[in-house]
Amino acid sequence: YYMYQDKPKRATHNSTDQVSNKVRTPLRFERVPTNGIRLHTVIAGDPSKPLVILLHGFPEFWKAWENQIDELVAAGYYVMVPDQRGYNLSPKPKNIGDYKMTQLANDVLGLIEYAGKEKAYLAGHDWGALVSWYLITQRPEKFYKAVIVSAPHSNAAAKLMKTDPDQRKRLGYMKLFMLPFIPQYKLAKNNFQYLEETLLKTSNPGTFSSEDFRAYKLSWCDRGTINCLMNWYRTIIFRPTRFAKGKTGAKIPVKIIWGAKDHALKKELAEESLKYCENGSLDVIEDASHWVLHEQPRKVSKLIIDFYRSN
Repeated sequence: YYMYQDKPKRATHNSTDQVSNKVRTPLRFERVPTNGIRLHTVIAGDPSKPLVILLHGFPEFWKAWENQIDELVAAGYYVMVPDQRGYNLSPKPKNIGDYKMTQLANDVLGLIEYAGKEKAYLAGHDWGALVSWYLITQRPEKFYKAVIVSAPHSNAAAKLMKTDPDQRKRLGYMKLFMLPFIPQYKLAKNNFQYLEETLLKTSNPGTFSSEDFRAYKLSWCDRGTINCLMNWYRTIIFRPTRFAKGKTGAKIPVKIIWGAKDHALKKELAEESLKYCENGSLDVIEDASHWVLHEQPRKVSKLIIDFYRSN
């Protein structure tokens, strides 16, 4: 009912087609076997070093973190940045249930196993941060520390959605994503005009370049891809995943990074999310939006590295 008639097709572009000159570190591209699929993953650094996994959100792909790769490798970390399932060059399962939080989390756990590590440092932005919240609460033994960027703990979000009309209004766009067919058509129309305009309107001027959009459109252009991205949202209603009893809080150290000018997510969500951290801290970047990874890359990289290194 929610699908295009034809199944999602494998992307026709190559890994190197989306690499910019922002990354100086040599990159490797691997299709990592995990959880029954092979995630297209960007890998950088020395495999003997501590592992850092970076998770992107909607509507990006591994490129969301390209400004942080060089500095993390220079700081002595082994970096893996997957295209999460449904995105870019990773497999695109077609059913809504394929995007349940348990599936997304297991994809990440498989990356740790593939790297031959017992534990990893974690960072996630947007949907990648929601996956990170789930992982660090349900499987804390697999992670040293976690950085959460621009996404709340789901319980904090549920609380404010009930009590704050302005926050409900800001997330009203999600209603569109629940519909069949219509969001696929709207988002893809006129060479992805809706997605491009949304990124431009909700970010600081100059945040996204024409080269960025060329790379993004390559990741969106294959038939079935937009539907897969919508399925991440549809799971909220049709295939929700609950925290296990007694596992709603994060026991490992957590740093939350938030742009004060975020168009969709109010700062109060970050403050409420801190209540679910036994050892948490919050850094609000005043002149940044939801796309803080791109707008303040050096500041974000320093916050992450200093946090990982701290006792």
